[in-house]
Amino acid sequence: MMQQNGMDPQDQRNFMIAMALMVAFVFLYQVLIVDPEQAQRRAAQEAASATQEDLGTGSEGTTLETANLESLPEMPLTVAEALLEAERIEVDAPRVDGTLNLRGAVLDDLSLRDHFLTVEGEQELRLLRPRSSEHGFYASWYWLKDGRAFAGPQDDWQLVQGDTLTLNTPVTLQLNKEGIIINRRIEVDENYLFTYDDTIENLTSENVALTPYGSVRRHGPWKEFLEATDPGSSKKMGLAHQGLIGVLDGKLKLRNYNNLAKGRGIKGGDTDRTDLTGGWLGFTDMYWMTALIPQQGASFDAAFNLRGGNAGIFEVSTLLAPLLIEPGRQVSMSNAIFAGAKEYEVVNAYKAAGIPRFDDSIDWGNILYYITRPFFALLNWLKTQIGSFGLAILALTLLIKVPLIPLYNQSYKSMAKMKKLAEPMKEIQERFKGDPQRRQQEIMKLYQREKANPLAGCVPILLTIPIFFALYKTLYVTIEMRHTPFLFLQDLSAPDPTALANLFGLLPIAAADIKAIPILGLIIGIGILPILYGVTMAGIQALSPPPPDPTQRTIMMALPFVFMFVFGGFASGLVLYWVWSNILSLIQQYYIMRRNGVETELDKLIRRLLGRLPSSAD
Repeated sequence: MMQQNGMDPQDQRNFMIAMALMVAFVFLYQVLIVDPEQAQRRAAQEAASATQEDLGTGSEGTTLETANLESLPEMPLTVAEALLEAERIEVDAPRVDGTLNLRGAVLDDLSLRDHFLTVEGEQELRLLRPRSSEHGFYASWYWLKDGRAFAGPQDDWQLVQGDTLTLNTPVTLQLNKEGIIINRRIEVDENYLFTYDDTIENLTSENVALTPYGSVRRHGPWKEFLEATDPGSSKKMGLAHQGLIGVLDGKLKLRNYNNLAKGRGIKGGDTDRTDLTGGWLGFTDMYWMTALIPQQGASFDAAFNLRGGNAGIFEVSTLLAPLLIEPGRQVSMSNAIFAGAKEYEVVNAYKAAGIPRFDDSIDWGNILYYITRPFFALLNWLKTQIGSFGLAILALTLLIKVPLIPLYNQSYKSMAKMKKLAEPMKEIQERFKGDPQRRQQEIMKLYQREKANPLAGCVPILLTIPIFFALYKTLYVTIEMRHTPFLFLQDLSAPDPTALANLFGLLPIAAADIKAIPILGLIIGIGILPILYGVTMAGIQALSPPPPDPTQRTIMMALPFVFMFVFGGFASGLVLYWVWSNILSLIQQYYIMRRNGVETELDKLIRRLLGRLPSSAD
């Protein structure tokens, strides 16, 4: 059948290779990156379920599971109503603001000063919410005694020093109970770290054992609480890890919200660990995280609990070794809570300060880890030098292109030879139409005589695929790209905001409303950058040697338009990179073609416009 249509085995192979390379840079991400990561997580969860180890106990038989400090909340209140339930102190730090609940010394009202709910920047992004409000999200450090909450979420602390928690003015709280005094000094740094320094004094006549217990809790169905914090983030679960995260004994542990809600791999698994030294544990969203950081060097246990089913409470908790306080003596312990944005420089600084692998809170990916991290570091450095992430992407494209110039030159020279051979190959196809074997032999002789390699033009594409994946991952998981504008683009991490149907902003119709139209919105909502990508890709294709078979040519001509709509949903920063890369490739390829004496379609068009060639000429 192939032979009757003029496609011999060599043509068929070349066609399949070309098609595979064109499609690979879009669809291989799912196969090579997302699927392996999900498979690895499923395997870990299945192994965890099979193990069914005990959680281990703290003092007096207390376990991470039995230390249920509070029950499910009743009918949720609004945040404003919940803030009136107990006495609070104000938090006014450089990067965060909100209030601290004196009942339980709970951090449950926190917004991020430098990050906003929408690109307009009118409302700060709220990270934490009170327990009794809808989508409650809160964290604190408690103390247990004899298997029960001693300094728990219902205990009222007294403010004894300070007024407002700021960078330069820590506050001191006190709890006096059963002859035991706990003085808690809370500090906040210039970013997102809250330090809880507790000093416990035993005024009784007996030894007292108290156990530190850290808890981060989040209420409700996971899709709902993700959307409440950052609209649209629940739809990006496959792009970046969202769920439980921690580093336990130097090993990174991940469980996404979907699997946690289904109870997969929770009991007795790798996340439920005992006798750990060094690490942290919490919940992460795409860009935000709230995590418990026990005193490094102290022994602790870690666990995840799902209380009340999928619509109940997600909890990560840590139980440290009990402290024995003799009569009239004091002991101290320092634990911390991170609640904020996973900014590259910030998490790197905390890692340097002694929090192990804290930079891995950013999802760099399992396979491309060694590419995405240096890739972003370079992009971030360029941004600091140039002052714009958009210009940094353009500069990065140049840096990527320069080392590959010799390789591209050889590739384009090969393409130029193949384009010159188009007519001789057509003659061979016609002359030996009924003898495919002889036709193939003559074509191979032609290649050898002219020293042409039909596959040489595909080599640069193989090198650019990892770069594409790395940039794809970087733009989506690093918060530095979120809400970053460039030219007419409002957000480099979001799709192109313009639309064909409103004449790219000239008509008073919101582009988002156009793109939201089912099916039709995909076409009429296409933006400027995806269109430029399609045009530049078609230009590159016009400079390349066409496939000998008409069917192949038709398919290849359609590909730029197909990928134009596929790229319409990609991050605009990624499309910007690809458009600029195509423009540079067009210039380079055209130059090589002209140096090798090949007349391109552009030359023919110019000659037509100048009237030197009849309009009917090919």
